[in-house]
Amino acid sequence: MKHFSLLDLSPVPEGRTVADALANTVDLARAAETAGYHRFWLAEHHNMPGIASAATAVVIGHVAAATTSMRIGAGGIMLPNHAPLVVAEQFGTLETLYPGRIDLGLGRAPGTDMATARALRRHMAPEDSFPQDVAELIGYFADAQEGSSVRAIPGEGTHVPVWILGSSLYGAQLAAYLGLPYAFASHFAPDMLEEALAIYRSSFKPSARLSEPYAMMAAGVCAADSDEEAAFLRSSQVLAFARLRMGRPGKLPRPSDDPAAEIPAPVMAQVNHALSCSATGSPATVRDRLQGLIEKHRPDELMVTGMIHDPAARIRSFRIAAEVLTDLRETPKTA
Repeated sequence: MKHFSLLDLSPVPEGRTVADALANTVDLARAAETAGYHRFWLAEHHNMPGIASAATAVVIGHVAAATTSMRIGAGGIMLPNHAPLVVAEQFGTLETLYPGRIDLGLGRAPGTDMATARALRRHMAPEDSFPQDVAELIGYFADAQEGSSVRAIPGEGTHVPVWILGSSLYGAQLAAYLGLPYAFASHFAPDMLEEALAIYRSSFKPSARLSEPYAMMAAGVCAADSDEEAAFLRSSQVLAFARLRMGRPGKLPRPSDDPAAEIPAPVMAQVNHALSCSATGSPATVRDRLQGLIEKHRPDELMVTGMIHDPAARIRSFRIAAEVLTDLRETPKTA
C-alpha cells in the first residue's frame, strides 16, 4: 500500500443543518491533512437529506481553499448526469486554482433515484455513452490541438488525473482498457471486489497517463477507544443505510444502543453484508481488520470512509485510522 486516503459524503446529522455539515467537512479535511491522508474525496449524491455534497465541484473548491497540500477530488462525479465539457471546465478551473492537487473520479451510476436523474439530465438517453463520454472528457484536458472547434477553457492542458470508479466488473474493464487508475466501491458493494481487481490488473493497457495498473479499494472505518464505543458510534451509519434501503432516507441518525430494534432482520442482514468491507472497534481491532484487508487485496491505495453523528468523534475515528494505516504502510510485512 503506497497511500491511504479519505472519502467524505459531508453527512448532515439529525439536529444539524446543511451548513453545519459543510463546516464539518472542512474541519475534517484540515484534520485529515494533518493526520497524513493523501487524498480527500467527495461524492455526488442528489435528493438525499443526509448528504450535503450534491454540488461536488463547489465543495471541492471550498475544501481545497481550506487546505494546503492534500489532494482534493471527486469520488466521484456521476458522468451520465453532466455534459463532459461542463465537467472539464469545472475541474479545469479547480486545477488552475489549486495546481497539482485535483483528482476527478468518474462514475456511471446516477447517484440518485430515477425521478431525480430525469430532473438532472432533462433528456434520458437510452444508450450507454459512458466510455465515449470519458474519452471526450479526457480529450478536453489534453494540450491544445490546432483546429479544435470545442475547447475547455479553463481545462485545456491541465491534464487533470482521471479515475474510473466502479462497484462491478464494468468499470474494471474500462479502466484497464483506457489505462486509467481504478477505484472500487467496496465500502458499500464488496461482492465483486476480488474479481474486479484481478480483471483490472491482468488486462491493464499502459497509456500516456499511467504506465502500470493502480488500484484503490474503499473500506468503512469507525474507530474509538473501545470496541463497544465504536459499535455504538457506527449504529448511526447502520440506521441510515437501513432506512435508505427501506425507502426512508433522512439525515444521519443519532446513535443507538440497539439499532436492530428498528431494522427488520432481513434488512439488517443486507446492511451488514453491504457494509462488511469495514473495520469497527478499538485501535487494535481496527488494525487487525485493515491489515487483513490490505494483505488479501493488495491495493495500491486504501480509501477509508465512515459517517458518525458527532463531528468530534468522526475526526477522532479518522485520526485513529490514520495512525493505524501509517504504521501498516511503514512496517514491513514479516514472513
